[in-house]
Amino acid sequence: MTAIPKLYLVRHGETEWSLSGRHTGLTDKPLIDCGRENARRLPARLAEVEFTTVLCSPLARARQTCELTGFGARAVIDADLVEWDYGDYEGRTTADIRSDRPDWRLFVDGCPGGESPTAITQRVERVLGRVRPLDGNTLLFSSGDCLRALAVRWLGLDVVAGQHLLLGTASVSILTYRYERRDEAIELWNDRRHVEESKK
Repeated sequence: MTAIPKLYLVRHGETEWSLSGRHTGLTDKPLIDCGRENARRLPARLAEVEFTTVLCSPLARARQTCELTGFGARAVIDADLVEWDYGDYEGRTTADIRSDRPDWRLFVDGCPGGESPTAITQRVERVLGRVRPLDGNTLLFSSGDCLRALAVRWLGLDVVAGQHLLLGTASVSILTYRYERRDEAIELWNDRRHVEESKK
């Protein structure tokens, strides 16, 4: 029996803005010390898995995580894996945004001057369209809200469901099928057992 392929999702390590809760879309922030340290813990976490395909966001924080995990030479850069474009909300915290728009929800409202939920749905659907036919395991390096959107679309849910998924930095998640290429499922979500928490 052929092994069921799995899709491993790795969120990048910590950056200055992720540590402070600021929305970091296309601003190309590098990893900070703890982000690099936690990325170096990922090879042991993934050591027993063979990957036939590795895809990575072009943003520095994802590329650095990929390189420190040992997959930099194998990774194919995929522009559709960039983080949600937060537009006018780039660099702001949710609390700050809600001081102006108390009912704002990213996965419902999107961002003025940035991406709508429909736009990010289309992007992650393109990624899934490329990886679904592949044999073997696939490894993706990207950012939090992009990966949340991708996971719920894997399940066939509306992208709004992504607001209910927590996803920490340097986390590992696994998407798979219950049966051979049927009944998409989440096997593991937001695994951070290998991570050393940041000291604020």
